[in-house]
Amino acid sequence: MPPRPPRTRRSGIRIVGRALTCAVFALAGLLFYISAQTARGTDLRTDNSLLSLGDVIRQRSAQNQQAQAQLADLQSRAQALTEQRSQNPADTARLDGLRLGAALEPLQGGGLTVTLNDAPPNATARIPGVPEPGVNDLVIHQQDIQAVVNALWRGGAEGVQVMDQRLISTSAVRCVGNTLLLQGRVYSPPYVVKAVGKTDELRAAVDGDPTIRTYLRYVQAYGLGWKVQESGDLTLPGYSGTTDLRSAGGQQ
Repeated sequence: MPPRPPRTRRSGIRIVGRALTCAVFALAGLLFYISAQTARGTDLRTDNSLLSLGDVIRQRSAQNQQAQAQLADLQSRAQALTEQRSQNPADTARLDGLRLGAALEPLQGGGLTVTLNDAPPNATARIPGVPEPGVNDLVIHQQDIQAVVNALWRGGAEGVQVMDQRLISTSAVRCVGNTLLLQGRVYSPPYVVKAVGKTDELRAAVDGDPTIRTYLRYVQAYGLGWKVQESGDLTLPGYSGTTDLRSAGGQQ
């Protein structure tokens, strides 16, 4: 029979084992404490308290719509007071001209309506030799809408409207995924752009734009939506939102 190890050695092993056990329990307790402090009584694995980007966008859109309604009411009251105080016809005409140029007044006349839409979800190549589409080939992008807006301005548009909003000098067209963000509100396709101006010049500007020509190749290849309509009587609403200039990264 082999000799037993010295008693002092066995005692030392037990002491070390107990110390390690205590250390493990202490570490576990520390982790539980940190977890509780971080969660503040909530479940760390749940995301019920977190809003997705889409939820945030929709929430901000609703808030902005309410704020715009309040602003429109205040602007209407200010306009009424201005008209009451302005007794000089020349001043009134000058003020009306400035408001029209700033897109604050409704605009009526002939013009063009351009509609862009996503391709069907199950769209495939419609032209022989064209590769099958990827996800990005089947949706409207920011540059597509911006190209239409820019072309209409170049064509001499007196005013431009995207969806139900009149554009001003500080308006910015932005897309997040397949949704459009415009002046604090969110829109889904189809996207409708209207412009009041000389119809033939507006159409020539749209037809001659190189970015739009590229888009039309995707229309033919994958079935993206595209429609241009002429109208002798369009009415664009006056802009009713804030006129503050904000940076591209600023909140609306």
